[in-house]
Amino acid sequence: QLQLVESGGGLVQPGGSLRLSCAVSGFDLEHYAIGWFRQAPGKEREGVSCISSRGDSTYYLDSVKGRFTISRDNVKSTVDLQMTSLEPEDTAVYYCGADDYFCDGIGYPQWGDYWGQGTQVTVSS
Repeated sequence: QLQLVESGGGLVQPGGSLRLSCAVSGFDLEHYAIGWFRQAPGKEREGVSCISSRGDSTYYLDSVKGRFTISRDNVKSTVDLQMTSLEPEDTAVYYCGADDYFCDGIGYPQWGDYWGQGTQVTVSS
């Protein structure tokens, strides 16, 4: 059964760091691009970062460039999102999603065949 499970969320002060992890099972990760999305209360889900199936192409939302880094380990079947210099505006539920091979056209709901349940990230003093 195809499954994505997010972990690593929590409460952090502004300027702090968190590392989110997306563990995948039930399918061959080598054939899928993995994206991280987030949804804040009252807002639409937005694509934050994405990495192609071979890891040779990445995407970052402008507001997180230079602060977030996405990486993947196809052997361990995990995709991580390292988040630094966190801001209150980063507060949201973070989801990982999977789609065939590429991050092209990333956006919700058109991108993403499979989704995890989400993990809460709260940035507050």
